[in-house]
Amino acid sequence: MVAATFRIGCGAGFSADRIDAAVTLIERARPQAVVFECLAERTVAKAVQARLADPEAGFDPWFEERMRAVLPPALAARSTLITNMGAANPAAAGRLARRLAAEAGAPDLPIAVVEGDEVTEIVRRLDPPFLDRLGRPSVLGEAIVSAHAYLGAAPIVDALRRGARVVITGRVADPALFLAPLIAHFDWAADDWERVGRGILIGHLLECAGQLTGGYFADPGVKDVADLAVLGLPFADVEPDGNATLGKPEGTGGRLDRLTCTEQLLYELHDPGAYQQPDATADFRSVRFTELGPDRVRVEGGRGRPPPATLKVVVGYRDGAVVEGGISYAGEGAVARARLALAILRERIDRRAIPVLDLRTDVIGVDSLLRGAAVAPDPDVRDVRARLAARVADRASARAIGHEIEALWLNGPAGGGGASWSAREGLAVASVLIPRDLVRPTVSFVPPA
Repeated sequence: MVAATFRIGCGAGFSADRIDAAVTLIERARPQAVVFECLAERTVAKAVQARLADPEAGFDPWFEERMRAVLPPALAARSTLITNMGAANPAAAGRLARRLAAEAGAPDLPIAVVEGDEVTEIVRRLDPPFLDRLGRPSVLGEAIVSAHAYLGAAPIVDALRRGARVVITGRVADPALFLAPLIAHFDWAADDWERVGRGILIGHLLECAGQLTGGYFADPGVKDVADLAVLGLPFADVEPDGNATLGKPEGTGGRLDRLTCTEQLLYELHDPGAYQQPDATADFRSVRFTELGPDRVRVEGGRGRPPPATLKVVVGYRDGAVVEGGISYAGEGAVARARLALAILRERIDRRAIPVLDLRTDVIGVDSLLRGAAVAPDPDVRDVRARLAARVADRASARAIGHEIEALWLNGPAGGGGASWSAREGLAVASVLIPRDLVRPTVSFVPPA
């Protein structure tokens, strides 16, 4: 018999999220499923580069530490773990998870791996137009590092119905990670658009973890949030019709109310009536939040309709090199000295004819956000940092600019300190659409230890 509600929690909203908060969530709230959503737009391209250097790398750098911490309480609470920490190498992450499960006393724990999001050859063959820049993938040639499609919930549902207690994926649409256990538990039909739309809503609310419970929300004196150092992570008690009650573990910090929920609802939402996902096009216009008590919010409404015929693909490509650095100034005239330092850098770059594709300079503390010469600094500002960032064609050009930043120690204005710089390979992303029927996800189980 299906339980009246299904409790699902979010244990991470990005790769470097706190780990101890997830342990608290599992131990105190005992959710039936916990999702760790850890992929950003550029993460997979970086992971592909790591895998090229080491065939056993390419998954989330915090995977081992996070899984080592959450597996024991998850086993005790019988919580299923679902995560996209597999990034560009879910299979290797699955093998590591098997070793960690054995160490935790569960050598036979069913661990499933979802693959099939890697679609580089399909993108090269179709060469569809970019959505967010001019041209097509063919113009990038060998600069392309990766192309990964946003999968939907179906392969995760398959894994869960086959008994998986840990599911590790690569690129999957964020809400799909949460929708999948709801479909599997309540046995929703894939074309039950109202319930699937509500499941996407629950996933969208939970996916950023502490952002729903007051993280990235606090503004002292305007939107106060208590005990952010022990911010509690959210969970949802979902009912068979897809409506739910949101909460967070007792004794944790943060804040969960209509305001935090409304901010998260609007996060990254272009059209509230047409939130396009691989599983459905969700409609959030009828969503209602009702506060039931401290840190308990009822969420109702939401619906869906069929999904688009295409899947979004993020194409990662090499984009030259990026150099960033700066030097600090303090005391009387600090702003003027910082601006002089940046003017010197620009002139030195011109004199040395260092080829620059893009260049930005800031006086941090004065005009790094509010741009333009019209920005008048507070006359009492006496602690600033001159910052330069540039995109260049190669590492040699990046090193030449870094040299000029460091040379400000003795060749720039008085009183400079803390000059430093770093360079890295530039990675950029762009999006395309491909027909969804060309993408064929697979599910495999990691053999027992």
